[in-house]
Amino acid sequence: MNTSFSESEYKAFVTEVKAKVYQLQHEAFRQVNRSLIQLYWEIGKSIVEKQKQHGWGKSVVGNLSKDLQNEFPGMNGFSVQNLWYMRKFYTQYSILQGSIGEIGWSHNIAIMDKCKSLEESLFYIGMAKKYGWTRDVLVHQIEGKSYEQYLLGQTNFDQTLPEKYKNQAKLAVKDEYNLEFLELTEKHNEKGHYGAASFELQATRGIISQACSW
Repeated sequence: MNTSFSESEYKAFVTEVKAKVYQLQHEAFRQVNRSLIQLYWEIGKSIVEKQKQHGWGKSVVGNLSKDLQNEFPGMNGFSVQNLWYMRKFYTQYSILQGSIGEIGWSHNIAIMDKCKSLEESLFYIGMAKKYGWTRDVLVHQIEGKSYEQYLLGQTNFDQTLPEKYKNQAKLAVKDEYNLEFLELTEKHNEKGHYGAASFELQATRGIISQACSW
């Protein structure tokens, strides 16, 4: 057995393994993020439907928040404000459902708050996904009117975006709400509520928790 290897061969090997790790991290982030976004979508839909069906007013959101946080203490995702965002998410962004799961919930909130049209929203969703923007970078781009500059042909992101923000796709779905969601799933399983989806989410928890600390 040949126990020697060249430095260049070893560097190439390390690069290959790192690429596999990064790819798995990204896939894990995306899997959890899509599940979380789908959950928020369904909650928003349920709020709207129940309000129409029973004639419930705004107070139902506060009551629901209280009951959910009693069941899942420490979950910021079930705050009153966030439940209102879920409702808005469902009522105003139905046409975007296929795209919104590709970026984190914090990203979606920023877009809901700051974008004035569906076209502008789609633009920033696509850019955040393509370039792996963090929420802060996304907000900076929106406030800097990158969409307007793009329409005027004054911006080429491939040329002007700082190199450190390129090829960081996992950052677009790296979100504090995802870790909260994983904690919820883990505690839910401890109570005996198992399912195929929860097993898959639990399996990704370790690698995502480690990645979020980077």
